[in-house]
Amino acid sequence: MVPEQLVCKAEEFVDSGGFFTELASMVAYPTESARPEGRVALDAYLDEVLAPALAGLGCRVTRYESPDAAGPFLLGSRIESPELPTVLCYGHADVVEGQAGRWREGRDPWTLTAEGDRWYGRGAADNKGQHLVNLAALRLLLAERGALGFNLKFLFESGEEIGSPGLAEFAAAHRDELRADVLLASDGPRVDAATPTLFLGARGGVQLLLDADLRPDSYHSGNWGGVLRNPATTLAGAIATLVDGHGRIRVPALLPPAVADAVREALTGIAVAGGAGDPVPDEGWGEPGLSAAERLYAWNTLEVLGLGAGDVDHPVNAIPGRARAVLQLRYVAGTDVGGAARAVAEHLAEHGYPMVDVRLLGSFAASRTPLDDPWARWARTALERVAGRPVAVLPNIGGSLPNAVFTDVLGLPTLWLPHSYPGCLQHAPDEHLLASVAREGMALATGLFHALGHPPAGLPLPARA
Repeated sequence: MVPEQLVCKAEEFVDSGGFFTELASMVAYPTESARPEGRVALDAYLDEVLAPALAGLGCRVTRYESPDAAGPFLLGSRIESPELPTVLCYGHADVVEGQAGRWREGRDPWTLTAEGDRWYGRGAADNKGQHLVNLAALRLLLAERGALGFNLKFLFESGEEIGSPGLAEFAAAHRDELRADVLLASDGPRVDAATPTLFLGARGGVQLLLDADLRPDSYHSGNWGGVLRNPATTLAGAIATLVDGHGRIRVPALLPPAVADAVREALTGIAVAGGAGDPVPDEGWGEPGLSAAERLYAWNTLEVLGLGAGDVDHPVNAIPGRARAVLQLRYVAGTDVGGAARAVAEHLAEHGYPMVDVRLLGSFAASRTPLDDPWARWARTALERVAGRPVAVLPNIGGSLPNAVFTDVLGLPTLWLPHSYPGCLQHAPDEHLLASVAREGMALATGLFHALGHPPAGLPLPARA
């Protein structure tokens, strides 16, 4: 069992204000990877915050520059013994744009602000507050025991918010430095604020541009209506053959395999949108016969992200010459998306819309560690001993993370212990971390790291590969 005094110290780090103070100093760095000026802040954050934090854990710290990446990679490595298991941790130093001026109550995205249980600031939830939980938990364990009891490698990247450019190539080129037995990382949300959660992967995404570019000019709708094909009407009809008005995918090639029994069992009883302020899932939307949790975590969705023709705010009496839409397929592991753009184009042609051009804009991979993986079973048991209640285990989250780099490139089982919740407003104004979730996250992370280095009776670590 985890020593009670260690859990108390983890919780006290939050209660005393120590966590808030440290997070405030991290949030103050405007590490926006999508903005050129963010590179300066990223460099400073790596050099002034993360490198010293890793060195404080007794890590040898190496900074790697990469022409393919948004910024440097930082790797901390502490090897206590070749005989011990090795844990790879991961976090990202970058954040999305701060969106200053759009936060309520005049909040500054780069100033951590406490209002009740909510701590507002860009990166508070995604991902600075989450990697601080893990860094602080490791620090507490090391101070308490004098050793971790396992080998630690901690990788930070600078471009997760823009698709992790260069991360897969970096991992492939540095396999030996990143070699480990398991990945343990924190990002994304829990099922809800009250439910400790462990997830094992992420959905992938394919983004497509549909373009009905029929003529260079617009023509008077009275003089030409009924004679000229309307690209907006054409595009609306084309989209309706791909995904109907109730959110059901109509292209067989874009559907996943049937939901596996183990996945269905894992999602039994998982509620979606259980927090205050969450939107209510719409009845009759999405694939029939599935629960809301199965539609979110175990199925594919085709979403229209943008749709436009003419000037909606100031329409004129003219048939537009062009209409465009951006669609995104969110898909689970096991879906073959290699020919997604071609499949959509062929489907549209078969349904009478060969004039709609289909272009792939980008993609990111889906991946998942099996639910019956020994590390997943071990981590669930260890976490439930700390939490004193059930832990929700998800096959993957609905969103995206570079999990495939760790499963497919490095061949690792992946365990994600999130310290945020769905209503945290990440990527939007008023992003926040819940103090209550940070407090429990500190206890859970400290307990899990303790169990890794000092396995309790009846809970031996999985056999090393």
